[in-house]
Amino acid sequence: MKQSFKILVLIALLSLTLMSDAHFSKGPELDLNMRPKKDKDKRATSDQYKMSTKNLPAKENPTSMKTHILIFATTRSGSSFLGQLFNHHPDVFYLFEPLFHIERSGTSNHRLYSNVLRRLFDCNLRSLERYIKPRPKNHITNQLFRRESSKAMCSPPVCTFHGHSKLNMNEKYCQKICPSLNLTLASEVCRQRQYVVIKAVRISEINTIRALVEDPKLNMKIIQLVRDPRGILSSRISTFGFNGNLWRTWKKTGQKPKNLEMTTIVKMCDDFFTSVATAQQQPSWLKGKYMLVRYEDLALNPIQWAKKILTNTKISLDSRVFSWLQSTINGGRENVVNRKYGTVRNSTAEAEDWRLKLPYVVAKYTQTLCERTLKQLSYKKVNSEGELKNMSLTLIENRKTFEEISLP
Repeated sequence: MKQSFKILVLIALLSLTLMSDAHFSKGPELDLNMRPKKDKDKRATSDQYKMSTKNLPAKENPTSMKTHILIFATTRSGSSFLGQLFNHHPDVFYLFEPLFHIERSGTSNHRLYSNVLRRLFDCNLRSLERYIKPRPKNHITNQLFRRESSKAMCSPPVCTFHGHSKLNMNEKYCQKICPSLNLTLASEVCRQRQYVVIKAVRISEINTIRALVEDPKLNMKIIQLVRDPRGILSSRISTFGFNGNLWRTWKKTGQKPKNLEMTTIVKMCDDFFTSVATAQQQPSWLKGKYMLVRYEDLALNPIQWAKKILTNTKISLDSRVFSWLQSTINGGRENVVNRKYGTVRNSTAEAEDWRLKLPYVVAKYTQTLCERTLKQLSYKKVNSEGELKNMSLTLIENRKTFEEISLP
């Protein structure tokens, strides 16, 4: 009986083996028949994955998909005002003067600036840690320069503030409620934004960042902001008050003190001239990546120029930007940490108000040093105290008198 059972089992196994061999002998035909089902399963799995991740936060955009914008300016040229135009856009991650830390470390040079900018545009905020003092612990710091000027770093998830979810976070509240910054988390939020905008006043001349502009991975745009050098000087004197006694002596005596250096103003004018002249030549590496903006044009026609700047950088015209801009035009009273860096003011009134503050002898001397730059940027010279103080006569010539350069 046991032997008969073993024989039956062997016969059954042999039959299965033969059937299996016959089945797989049709391999090519079977593969063809099975392939559509396999692809269908893949599509089904893909669709299920899309449905399951539909409501999750978007992953980091590929670097080539992001747009990186550098506001290329100098101190007291109106760059904070221009920066806030981008800062109020929900798709922008904005950084206010991150190169400040490199300059303060005493190791600054153009190559280092360029390398740090590259990392920051790639949303590597932790690259600043070696320059921040005291050095962040666990990538957390409360020493990032003007962190409160970035809405992205004053909003959830970078900053969570109980009971203030509907608060229009301004600089004063951000500094109070969000004292510590997690650089890792801020970097992650940066990666979620379509645009990364950095304001930098420590890049002297555009050729020093050519390698960044030519890097196809960055998809970089440059907005060079210029201003009447006499207005910049006036703003620096009234804001920083450096060499105050010397300026007062010059105003009182009409003679420039010998120990009052003007080299920084001369260099600024030369850098303006060189950078704009480079752009006017329209080199291939700048084509479609550069826009020239005069602060006075932006201040006198902010709505018009805001639309132009956003359109040329291919950023949507968001209502929140224009809501902020409207309050700024009307001289809104948003709380700011330090009025000398404030961005809320009557911008139209400030376009040429430096003329009422700067002594004629200083204006005359400055325009002599910066003559070719004034001509290049279409600013009129003054020939008397009366011309300088007569506010009914503008010193801003029609922009069409020099070649307009803008992004396509």
